[in-house]
This record gives sequence, structure tokens and C-alpha cells, in this order.
Amino acid sequence: MADPSERSPPKYWFPAKRYGWGWGPPTAWQGWVVLVVWMVILTVGSVRLAERPLPLVVFIVITAGTLLAICYAKGEPPRWRWGDRGR
Repeated sequence: MADPSERSPPKYWFPAKRYGWGWGPPTAWQGWVVLVVWMVILTVGSVRLAERPLPLVVFIVITAGTLLAICYAKGEPPRWRWGDRGR
């Protein structure tokens, strides 16, 4: 049986950016699926709501918030970084 202290670090779908705050491109297939599905939903919804500005803005805010929530849940903890990838 494996020692709990020998566990591998968690596999993040979205790694932290090296500089600045936020996440970089996905490193796991699940992250790529989330990103592609989000882009398809955003594109289709934006085309369908192009004639109605207020619903379009609400739609964009909701979809961006959803992506941000997924990045928080499945990505590295966010913080400001100055190129300190190894720390």
C-alpha cells in the first residue's frame, strides 16, 4: 500500500501563468474540452443574440463567469506571479 506522503501532486487542468494573474492554456484533455465547448457556446449564443444587446451582455457575463469558476475549481490556485514557476 502506498504511503499517503508519497502522493503525486494534483493534476490541474489549467496551470497558472508564469507572469501575472490567472491561468494559461490547458495541460489536460479535460481542460481542452471545457475550453472548446465554452468557445462553441459563446460563438453560437453571440450569433443568436447579436440583435439584442442587453441579453448578449448578460449571456457573455454568465458564460465568462462559468469558465472562471471552472478554472478556479480545476486550475492551480491563482495569485500574482513574477516568473517564479519553481516556487
